[in-house]
Amino acid sequence: MKKFFAKRWVKYPFFTLIFAFAIVGFFLSATYFAVQLKLTNDAGSIDMNDRYFNEIKDKYNQSFKIDTTNGEIRTYKNLERLLILNKYCPKNANFIMDAYMQDKNEVETSKMIDAVELFLQKNKAYQKEIQQLNKQKKQPKRLQGSIFDWMNISEWQDFKIAVAKDKKLIDSVQNLTGVEARLIVACLVGEQIRLFNSKREAYKKWIGPLKILTVESQFSLGVTGIKEQTAIDIEKNLHDPKSVYYLGDKYIHLLDFKTDNPKAERVNRLVDYKNHFYSYIYAAIFVKQVKIQWEKAGYPIDNRPEILATLFNVGYPQSQPKKNPKVGGSTIKIHEKPHSFGAVAYEFYYSGELYNLFPFKTKKFDFDQKVM
Repeated sequence: MKKFFAKRWVKYPFFTLIFAFAIVGFFLSATYFAVQLKLTNDAGSIDMNDRYFNEIKDKYNQSFKIDTTNGEIRTYKNLERLLILNKYCPKNANFIMDAYMQDKNEVETSKMIDAVELFLQKNKAYQKEIQQLNKQKKQPKRLQGSIFDWMNISEWQDFKIAVAKDKKLIDSVQNLTGVEARLIVACLVGEQIRLFNSKREAYKKWIGPLKILTVESQFSLGVTGIKEQTAIDIEKNLHDPKSVYYLGDKYIHLLDFKTDNPKAERVNRLVDYKNHFYSYIYAAIFVKQVKIQWEKAGYPIDNRPEILATLFNVGYPQSQPKKNPKVGGSTIKIHEKPHSFGAVAYEFYYSGELYNLFPFKTKKFDFDQKVM
């Protein structure tokens, strides 16, 4: 046996194996005792922002949760903080805004902003803006009504009820002419709002109580105030291919007469108290005609409702295409405060009022023919 272990090829592997088992045994024994003595427990480390987390915890204590007196101020501050945050971290700001819009949870929204601000502590520009915001102790004074003061009068509320009754008519004109319904209503608003003062007695007797639109029958006609000569010109331009206002063959028969007395029929259909269809279609065609005129001249005004309304108010003679057209038209006094026709139309168009009935279209005009 001794001779056997004396051989080198047996001796070295044998003792190597014994040594390996000894090491493994030692390691297992050491591990066992380390576990028993809790020497392997990870003591962990303290996050470098632990102090910040504790400050946040103290910020949102129970008193904060039940404090409802400053709810509006908190909402305002959160939205302001998000606007600032959007400059520096737009992606995170969008995530937070989406969450807020879903839940309207002011506390959690504040915490979400705080979580992002943790990484902006050394951003001097951001911190400066936040400090300035925090100096605002009160919420800015809020208006009780619309910023557009003429929309706060009782007549405007009556007008909205009245025009809602004509939605189907206005929509049908939109479909026939390709002119956006909201743009048509913008022209209507300018005409109707100026009558609130000039026809007070009529308003008190039937316009207000019945919630109906004013139908003019003297110098201007119908609810949109179309002058008789303007109506005649609108009709002629539909039939004249050489006119700069010509819209194409598709529109030639839109205003065809049904009797052999065009003058009487024209007036009668515009001043019809029960059906305002022709008031709207004349207005829509006029707006579309001047639109095509300006487009042919190289000065498109498709997206300028204030200019289109101004031209509708002042008529063809004032429709002279140019680079920088002016907003204006008749001066309208609403409760003794002056407004221009074009400005009133513009304010309505972008106010959001009646948007559920007359929303924006992708295009304000829908042309089928090419402009030559």
